[in-house]
Amino acid sequence: MSFLQSDNRKKVIFLGTPQVAALALKIILQYEHFLKVILVVSQTPARSSRNGSETPSPVHTLALERGIPVFTPQSAKNPEFLSDLKELKPDLCITAAYGNYLPKEFLDIPIFGTLNIHPSLLPLYRGAAPVQRCIENGDQKTGVSILFSVAAMDAGPILAQEEYPLNDQIKSPELLDILFEKGAKLLVKALPNYFAGKSNPIEQDHAQATKADKIKPEESYLDFSKSATALHNKVRAFSGWPGTKSIFLLNNDKIEIKIISTKVSQNNLGLKIGELSFTQNTLSVCCGDEQLLDILELQLPGKKAVSSKDFQNGVKGKLFKLNS
Repeated sequence: MSFLQSDNRKKVIFLGTPQVAALALKIILQYEHFLKVILVVSQTPARSSRNGSETPSPVHTLALERGIPVFTPQSAKNPEFLSDLKELKPDLCITAAYGNYLPKEFLDIPIFGTLNIHPSLLPLYRGAAPVQRCIENGDQKTGVSILFSVAAMDAGPILAQEEYPLNDQIKSPELLDILFEKGAKLLVKALPNYFAGKSNPIEQDHAQATKADKIKPEESYLDFSKSATALHNKVRAFSGWPGTKSIFLLNNDKIEIKIISTKVSQNNLGLKIGELSFTQNTLSVCCGDEQLLDILELQLPGKKAVSSKDFQNGVKGKLFKLNS
């Protein structure tokens, strides 16, 4: 690549942390003919409580592999961090699941502003868990939005948006990968017109905004008085982290079991609410709407996930029921 080509590229700072953000960064790095990622910003490396070792984030790791400098400030409000960014004079900042609040002092630095890849059809699902809350609510479609970062969370004008249809089986980790990949491609597709001043960002309808609150670990317990569909959606939504679980009785001893995969079926077994039964390949629990939540995969504490069929073989001859 010639010096002239390099000199004409827009200077980009990328901010992101988890694996889905690394996926987005990989895609953006494929467009080096007009974008030059001069810096990556990620959350500080995770410190092991066992031996004190530090593990850099997936985005941090990818940047090091590609020879891109990395900053990991505790806060984006750090004056030294902001001063260093100003000296770099970036044309554009791109964020993807960065995880830290960006103050106005930061947003004022890049010439073309800061664009965020957000995995929802904004103004729906503003907040920390848009994909999880969307699946939990049983939505039939979602999408990804490219928006300008402003002081209020996920409230900036939208540069581009793309819908994605949902089925009743997809889980959060898979959907997150899909949406961040689509989002990165949508962003780079929109950038040439944006840099040329030919884009018309659309202000969000703030009256239609909904929240996607951060998931709390205590939400992971399944309440079988709810409908089978609601529980199935929760299993899909909380897949990855924090997962879903319930307390069962095995020979009258309480045992916490993680529920990995499920489906919903009609109650052809005549079960009453709260009763369970093993069929050939599933553990079926009768839920509050008298439909069955068929558990296909589950996991005992400290063990690997197994099929319900294998689990059934392991508890054969033992008393096994839901903890009421």
